[in-house]
Amino acid sequence: MAETFSKEEKAAIKAAVAEKKAAQEGADAAAACDEAIAAMTGADKEMAEAFHQLVKENTSLAAKTWYGMPAYADAAGKVVVAFKPGSKFKIRYATIEFQQAATLDDGNVWPVGYALTSMNDADKKRIAGVLKTAVAG
Repeated sequence: MAETFSKEEKAAIKAAVAEKKAAQEGADAAAACDEAIAAMTGADKEMAEAFHQLVKENTSLAAKTWYGMPAYADAAGKVVVAFKPGSKFKIRYATIEFQQAATLDDGNVWPVGYALTSMNDADKKRIAGVLKTAVAG
């Protein structure tokens, strides 16, 4: 029988438990986000740093970690968007993943995730627009 969770998924679950405990102890969530980004390498790190800057410039979301990944929460503490590095789950691209708190609803079908292999100025402008929409509601 195959394992229920991969090694990477188990690590993410352990990170979520540690995050909850740290929050209860009053840990600095923004510092944890900075540390998660600093621990990345290569293109994942470059894109995470750029995304982090875009969130800071275009939203009032608070930085934190979510399952060990950089994430950004609304005033109620709900994660709106997270950056998932490709290396975390051994996939060929990073992703920006919007959660239920994001206000991206557009009819019956809308995207909630974007794959990233790099990020140029046009990509940053597009992502900034999506971020603004995600927090507009």
